[in-house]
Amino acid sequence: MSFILGPIDTVDHINPVDFKKNYLDPRRPLVIKGLTNNWAAREKWTPEYLKQVVGSKVVPLYDNSKADPSKPINSSAAEMPFDDYIDLIMSQPTELRIFFFNIFKQAPQLLDDIAFPKELMGGFLESMPSMFFGGSNSVTFLHYDIDLPHIFHTHFGGKKQVILFENKWKRRLYCIPNATYALEDYDVLNPDIKKFPALDGVEGIEVFLEHGDTLFMPTGYWHWMKYVEGGYSLSLRAWDASISRKAASVYNLAVKGGLDSVLKMAFKANYAQFREKLAVKWANRELAAGKPY
Repeated sequence: MSFILGPIDTVDHINPVDFKKNYLDPRRPLVIKGLTNNWAAREKWTPEYLKQVVGSKVVPLYDNSKADPSKPINSSAAEMPFDDYIDLIMSQPTELRIFFFNIFKQAPQLLDDIAFPKELMGGFLESMPSMFFGGSNSVTFLHYDIDLPHIFHTHFGGKKQVILFENKWKRRLYCIPNATYALEDYDVLNPDIKKFPALDGVEGIEVFLEHGDTLFMPTGYWHWMKYVEGGYSLSLRAWDASISRKAASVYNLAVKGGLDSVLKMAFKANYAQFREKLAVKWANRELAAGKPY
């Protein structure tokens, strides 16, 4: 056995009452295929158009390699002019991807092409829409977002594979202590259960996003993503309504973000090895106890 992956609920449209009752309040993922039907971006945001509006701005690029403990988290692997990068991902396989790019600072007119789905929920961080780009073969490592937002993740271009896990599984996923990402030594698509036994039986959701699809990822959901074909995605973020969730977000940013960065820079490889051993210890303990159940 390995992960137990089920399908995701999918609708063309959904009304606010059903969305709140069946997905927002119980924090269940959902794909809404028609959410962007009235967005100009759905047809307008072609690779050529994005190249035209952003131009040759140099952007940092990331690859699939394991994080270097001697460098700050999210350190880039390379740089490239944006227009050249778009040509690259649309023409050939590459591991290189753009992470959390505020394209709207470069081309604010793009904001006119999208609409925050305020009819479904409130709390959107309108100053923080961001985009992600990748070529086929590029992978986003398994993690959950440190600020614990709800996310509406809309994909453009070719297919994108997404695997989701509830946060209750974090120890079984070998969550790194003081961090919001998992041990990077196993292949999410084909994990070695003999080497990482705690992964066996972990339940998740698998979905393939196509052009114009919007994935609702509730707060705290773990996600792993692979660009099956070159493409790009837009994330709109919103606060959870609960005070406790907002407090957890502040704690994560201060402790798991700030403290972790300080310790990583101070102790480098020794700190990385200590955390990985602790992640394995915690995963084995959860497995032996039969948790999260």
